[in-house]
Amino acid sequence: MAAVTTWTGREANALRQALRMSITGFADHLGAARRTVAKWSSQGDKVHLRADMQAALDTVLARATPDVRERFDALLSTGTHGALADPTAPPVTATHTHTGEGSIHDIDSGGDVRRRDLLTGVTISGMSLPSVAALLNALVAPPLHNTEPVALPLRQFAHDVAAAKIDYQACRYERLLAGLVALLPALEPTRADSEGEQRAQVGALASDLYHVVGSVLLKVGDKGMALVAAERSIRAASISQDPVAMATSARIMTHALMSNGHSSQARQLAEDAAEALRRGTRLASPDAVAVYGALLLRGAVAAARDDNRDSAHAMLDEASHAAGRLGYDGNDRWTGFGATNVVLHRVNIALTLGDAGTAIALARQVPLDKIDLAERKASLFVDVARAYTQWGRYEHGLSALRSAYRVAPEEIRCRPAVQRIAGDLAALTRGHVRAAVLDFAQHAGIQV
Repeated sequence: MAAVTTWTGREANALRQALRMSITGFADHLGAARRTVAKWSSQGDKVHLRADMQAALDTVLARATPDVRERFDALLSTGTHGALADPTAPPVTATHTHTGEGSIHDIDSGGDVRRRDLLTGVTISGMSLPSVAALLNALVAPPLHNTEPVALPLRQFAHDVAAAKIDYQACRYERLLAGLVALLPALEPTRADSEGEQRAQVGALASDLYHVVGSVLLKVGDKGMALVAAERSIRAASISQDPVAMATSARIMTHALMSNGHSSQARQLAEDAAEALRRGTRLASPDAVAVYGALLLRGAVAAARDDNRDSAHAMLDEASHAAGRLGYDGNDRWTGFGATNVVLHRVNIALTLGDAGTAIALARQVPLDKIDLAERKASLFVDVARAYTQWGRYEHGLSALRSAYRVAPEEIRCRPAVQRIAGDLAALTRGHVRAAVLDFAQHAGIQV
């Protein structure tokens, strides 16, 4: 099989068919937008692919099985729709060069991860993920008879939930998991032991507890169980009847829906919950303003993943107004919300919409000294690494990963998104750059 000298839509579509993938499946496999792959299919020779996507297709073809390569060669010789190619037909002149817009489609801020087959063939099972088995047991399994859980005083329960939130935002995931495994069994006895106003407070705290459980499960890529935790957060918040708690629980449900491929529903939930919070509180407290803005940011990410550019930017602009109303970069109700956080989301959304150059330009405007939360700062560097990798500036991408590792080593070891970036860098680089990538991966505990 001869190598493809220049990939056009025709060759890309032949490879997709040889792999027996749908347009959506092939887009997910490459990390490209569905509309991009659809354009390759519909325009064929008329569309020339960008250099980084050509390199990605080179890698996919090189790793293909002999059967796939045989089908690929046959499809090229007969035409990708099965009709015999006319050897006397004049060549088609390309009418434009494809820019690759929309080709980055699986980014998460705050830990949002889209699990897909890795370009480099590395699977999730090869990653250095913290074990969540004990957490899942605590979430869904009844306690053993010989370990009857004990109710905690409300103050102690509130302290332990706050400690879990702090560990999550500091990317101390091993300690967080141990704390959650100990705390979850105490929830029901603590709730049963409370009444009146205290019972409502326990409901709001339970909502926060399930929120952080869902967040860490999303961080390690367990999207299905994250949805379970999000639903429990919603239920606990509704018991509290606290409008801010209910809006806060909508944030984790929005994130879980989005991570499970329901971006349109996630955007709608974020919009509806933000409006309900505005009506219910008139945004009269800093907590309400911060949660309102954070919901809009989560909705903007969902809109971008749904390829709804107008809605994404409208929600970003409204979040920016909320940040102006708040007046500072804070962490009210564990949101990390403020003007700086809005810019972080603008970076992520530009990347999600396929504009790596804009993402990098926006990232250069971020005042790093105003990002107090390790999780947020590491997520920014991960976004920058993806942007540079997509842009073909691999050394800069590696440098951004190193910066993320210095900020939060556990974040880098556990996130599937980082595994993908490192794997792509290892596949797309050569010589001393590839050696540096492999050295970093070994040091950071990332298998490539």
